[in-house]
Amino acid sequence: MRVGDRWYRTIWLDDDGWSVLIIDQTALPGELVVLRLTEVEQVAEAIRTMRVRGAPLIGVAAAYGVALALRSDPGDEALRGGVGMLAATRPTAVNLHWALERVDRELRRLEPEARGAAAYHLAGAMADEDVATCQRIGEHGERLIRACWEALGHGRPMEVLTHCNAGWLAAVDWGTALAPIYRAHDAGIPLHVWVDETRPRNQGLLTEWELARHGVPRTVVVDNAGGHLMRTGRVDLCLVGTDRTTRTGDVANKIGTYLKALAAAAPERSRLVEYARSWEGRPLWIFVVGSADRIAKLDTIKAGLKRLADPRTTTPAEREELIKTLPVSVWLLHGVHGNEISSSDASLAEAYHLLAARNDAGVDAILANALVIIDPMENPDGRARFIFQNLLGRAAKPDPEPISAEHDEPWPGGR
Repeated sequence: MRVGDRWYRTIWLDDDGWSVLIIDQTALPGELVVLRLTEVEQVAEAIRTMRVRGAPLIGVAAAYGVALALRSDPGDEALRGGVGMLAATRPTAVNLHWALERVDRELRRLEPEARGAAAYHLAGAMADEDVATCQRIGEHGERLIRACWEALGHGRPMEVLTHCNAGWLAAVDWGTALAPIYRAHDAGIPLHVWVDETRPRNQGLLTEWELARHGVPRTVVVDNAGGHLMRTGRVDLCLVGTDRTTRTGDVANKIGTYLKALAAAAPERSRLVEYARSWEGRPLWIFVVGSADRIAKLDTIKAGLKRLADPRTTTPAEREELIKTLPVSVWLLHGVHGNEISSSDASLAEAYHLLAARNDAGVDAILANALVIIDPMENPDGRARFIFQNLLGRAAKPDPEPISAEHDEPWPGGR
């Protein structure tokens, strides 16, 4: 990919034909630093400290690390030691262990004197394979972006939301989820990218850096802005990577992707409603899920339910008509005393499975006939007190809201 007037990969051999060059991603976005690695220990340190990061790149870097390990000693012990050292750097990284198992399997059956050259050849082949794979992802994804743009009537640029960094910095070249964006941009499809900053390591800033180098219009936003942008119609497409993909098509990805999936699943079939305030003035939320028609008429339905609840405001005939026309309302409440996190997680999971279901007759029937009101039973006042006490116990400097710090038992109860 392009940086200024030069085209880069994230990892390549130096002119001497054996030392390995990488882009130090811990120096980005402030400075482009190229490091020269000559020992397997340096490769291990680069993986462990995230100088190189991203599943595809980690695997290729490990393959080059084994090649460096065999330069001075191509024997079985050196091979075993190099593979073991690199495997210990990121124990949960699937590509890392896949690459090391492949390298170990193919080199171990060779005579020691043939392993050095074979290791470099294999690492180079793995790098080229990754580039080809990412190019194919880009080709498939470009068609998706083009179809969306045509559906918009070519009237304005496509608005795309990303999460984390799944660009060429995370691979050898092109990237995974960003490859379609680069292909579409190069093909002349106008687009603008909303770049999640992606806490806690802010990999979104790497996405912004590489998009800027390639001339792609982009804007960095805080993670929680994604839902608002979707709700207000400012996102046409959400493209994210996948750290794990099952045979059934389910995916797992970087923390924060779940909320993007929840917001993108069916925004017209859900609404987040602030229904009250806690004792200390913090918002209390419910999440309403239903058919698009019922969500559009939510305020009217609320008014009808309010009338039905008070017989003084309606005649028997009016109540009968309301009962016939109003949808069933199912109120699901989650409460875990003393735990301010689990109820929110359970509520999000419930909402996601209702919204993301496809061709599920049971879910379709629920949403066609009912409004599902999901209440996480959050206690935001208790959460604030918990955070304050946690900071106090760690001797960190607390900055609490004074009223949260001053409560004594018995607390008045947030709800």
